Amino acid sequence: MSRPPEPLPAPPAGRWAATGYAALHVLLFVPVVLTFVLVKVSAVLVVVWVGILLLAGVLPAMRGLVGLHRGIAARVLGTPLASPYRPLPGGLLRDLHVRATDPMTWRELLWMLWAMTFGFVASLLAVVLFLGVVTWPLWWYGVGPLMRARATVDRAVLTVGRTERLEKRVRALTESRAVVVDHSAAELRRIERDLHDGPQARLAAVSLSLGLADDLFETDPEAARRLVNEARGTSSAALGELRDVVRGIHPPVLADRGLTGAVSALAIDMAVPVELALDLPDRLPAPVESAVYFAVAECLANTAKHAAADQSWVSLRHDGRVLRAEVGDDGRGGADPRSGSGLPGVAARLAAFDGIMSVSSPPGGPTVVSWEVPCAPSA
Repeated sequence: MSRPPEPLPAPPAGRWAATGYAALHVLLFVPVVLTFVLVKVSAVLVVVWVGILLLAGVLPAMRGLVGLHRGIAARVLGTPLASPYRPLPGGLLRDLHVRATDPMTWRELLWMLWAMTFGFVASLLAVVLFLGVVTWPLWWYGVGPLMRARATVDRAVLTVGRTERLEKRVRALTESRAVVVDHSAAELRRIERDLHDGPQARLAAVSLSLGLADDLFETDPEAARRLVNEARGTSSAALGELRDVVRGIHPPVLADRGLTGAVSALAIDMAVPVELALDLPDRLPAPVESAVYFAVAECLANTAKHAAADQSWVSLRHDGRVLRAEVGDDGRGGADPRSGSGLPGVAARLAAFDGIMSVSSPPGGPTVVSWEVPCAPSA
């Protein structure tokens, strides 16, 4: 099983659709004017409480009206336009503060000036050319470029600019860096704890046994021999635990056989049948391979422990720019990334490489964990 393909961008609007959107612009002219006037009046009255209350009602209405025009521009141009707004924290005054300080609010006011003047003239001209019998040839050849020109201006003003994109990128990098630093610190504490509780304790026992054997060699050689044998067994156990710690840092199979071989080895060790669909280059950057390997391992471990599944699947494919992965099962579902399943750690690993993870696990299943990591093949 795999995710459905992402929808392709729609083609630009044709002549008839563009004319319909132009007519809609003309019909929305009055609401745009009224909203602009109300925003300006509310801003003047903000010195008293009535202005704050008016803004609390008018700003969401302005966003809705502007969002409608943003959608029209997207359909005319055939390119989806993402919402540029900051998330709202909740609460009347806090939401109002975020909206009032959002740079997009001021861009929307600038756009309304454009929409009430040159933008309105462009849409009205398209409608007039359509309605006039003599002007039909002009409409036939001109409505498309005319409406695309207006939609291009709408898109330029109503979507985030280069500065906003850079600010958003900096915020995302700052957040992901903090998450990765916290996760790395937790991993170091885990490794320290594993070494302290496992190999270090066994090596201390080996040292103690060898010291006692040294004292007993002359008086009780048989007891000294037993202590040496015990020390040998303990040292073998310590080596095994050291291998486990090393495997948790960077599995040798990943270094030797790459991501395809390492994931195949994980599937072989699973009690639940795992269907593999692996389409990868020979090698990817080592840090990305490690992050994706541990992501697959964690998801398969969750399947074995909690899902009660009859079938699981792993899909990994690389299109030359992005690695897309999916791990799923037909188990009971209901997986919660916040319940200590290890998925937050997976997301933290992937975030270091601009990876994006999503989890779908409705009650009754299936559970599907998918992620995307931008990366190029490794030489």
